[in-house]
Amino acid sequence: MEQTVLVWALIGIALVLANLPWISDLFFFVFEPPGGRKGAWLRLAEWFVYYLIVGGLALGAENRAIGDIHDQDWEFYAVTLSLFAVFAAPAFVWRYQFRPLLQRHRGWK
Repeated sequence: MEQTVLVWALIGIALVLANLPWISDLFFFVFEPPGGRKGAWLRLAEWFVYYLIVGGLALGAENRAIGDIHDQDWEFYAVTLSLFAVFAAPAFVWRYQFRPLLQRHRGWK
């Protein structure tokens, strides 16, 4: 039971962290970016740092759950990076497709 809760908590944390760079214009929700706006490259860099944080949490969870960390090849990291990108899709679509559409048609900001 504890492993199941740990896995679902990790998936929930990954979902939240994958979406954070596209939700806020602040860098890591704290720092004002240079120039006042956070560009796409800065968002991707922030997203990748969040990926590394989730990976560290996953390593800690694996060590706690089974007492050992298994060696992984490049395929594992390619799949987890792709999954993290899929998790980020809702906020990415909101930032670059849906929000500008609302701003154009409704004057929404």
